[in-house]
Amino acid sequence: MLKREESLVIEGPSGALEALHYAEPEAARIALLCHPNPVQGGTMLNKVVSTLQRTARDAGYATLRFNYRGVGASAGSHDMGEGEIDDAAAALRWFRTQYPDRPLTLMGFSFGGFVAASLAARLEAAGESVERLFMVAPAVHRLADKPFPERGTLTIIQPEADEVVDPQTVYAFSAALQRPHELLKVAECGHFFHGKLVELKELVLPRL
Repeated sequence: MLKREESLVIEGPSGALEALHYAEPEAARIALLCHPNPVQGGTMLNKVVSTLQRTARDAGYATLRFNYRGVGASAGSHDMGEGEIDDAAAALRWFRTQYPDRPLTLMGFSFGGFVAASLAARLEAAGESVERLFMVAPAVHRLADKPFPERGTLTIIQPEADEVVDPQTVYAFSAALQRPHELLKVAECGHFFHGKLVELKELVLPRL
């Protein structure tokens, strides 16, 4: 019988953060997941985030997803910027107490792509490594003039019919990156991957 994620509360910079942890004590790697824009209803239970979590789980990872400040049972109010990155950093600190020294993968969807990339850059600046970064339909406009990670494996997955994040903005962001990465375009697919979640999993799984 497949294990389920465990509900827990993590101490964050603005108070309690609601989280779900998939415990895998023998996991060789760990994955932290960042959810989309809370102002537009994004939570850790978003179906794209859930698909990413199950994909990492099926690849043998321990996983952690969490609600930013002001989302669900998490304390505080939306910051829409540095605050959510701080929340992700706090979640990761707890995660690291459970799995010290395991290679880290960060996954972010939409606004969460901004959070995950920003956290990766922050960790890199502190001398910590991120093995893999997945940005799915990422809100790249939020990354303008922000530090961006230079190491690790980077995969950007962009729906071609995205009605929330302009695909051309993501393509231009990709073209301007001065570091190796992979840009995967998903044809006939909107922002929330309606009818395309299996395809998303098939893109991510072999890259984990």
